[in-house]
Amino acid sequence: MKQVCIVCDGCSLGNGLTETRAAAVAILEYNGRYKIIGEYLGSLTNQQAEIMAACIGLEALREPCRVRLISDSQYLIRTMNGEFKRKANHQFWQRLDRASNGHEITWEWTRGHAGHPLQEKCDRAAKKIAAAGASNQSLLNSILNVEPETGLSAAD
Repeated sequence: MKQVCIVCDGCSLGNGLTETRAAAVAILEYNGRYKIIGEYLGSLTNQQAEIMAACIGLEALREPCRVRLISDSQYLIRTMNGEFKRKANHQFWQRLDRASNGHEITWEWTRGHAGHPLQEKCDRAAKKIAAAGASNQSLLNSILNVEPETGLSAAD
């Protein structure tokens, strides 16, 4: 099985208010090459956006992989590690369960805004997508510093 690292982050500007704008971003790393994926999610909560970030990262994998998934969401990581019960957001957890099928995943928490380079890039990208109300691959590539023609980046 290929070994892949996914760093992901969700963002919800105006979390829970009538003008909520949410986004999710995942950065995938395989063999020192990086790819960034982002989606505008509309009116979701921050917790829902965090789950969706993991979903889009895992859904981008084309075959079963050994995955190290890193997020700054204790809600996501502790739930997937069995420490928290799923009391809400059931349709989002179901999607994540489907995206997780076939992979061997290690769920790892990192403190947000604490200098983890890829997590900081995910955070910045998710905020930009949420603010713009749309995902823009050129913007995502510029945040990750990728080559426009391949959509991939070498390690920073």
